[in-house]
Amino acid sequence: MKELVAEIAKVLVDSPDEVNVREVEGEQVTVLELRVAPGDLGRVIGKQGRTARSIRTLLAAAGVKANRRFTLEILE
Repeated sequence: MKELVAEIAKVLVDSPDEVNVREVEGEQVTVLELRVAPGDLGRVIGKQGRTARSIRTLLAAAGVKANRRFTLEILE
């Protein structure tokens, strides 16, 4: 899942080298922390959060297949 989020973010941003995804394992939920360049933050979030919501929807769908819950946090 980490690679999935990284690839999606790299396509969206102007500085793909600065995309960093960290995976934090929990008992029931795995948190994926996404960091991008400050100028690319708006591109990843999208208008009214639509892009971020879409990425979270993809994670939820992929998580069903993996029998795991994933959440996405976009960090500044």
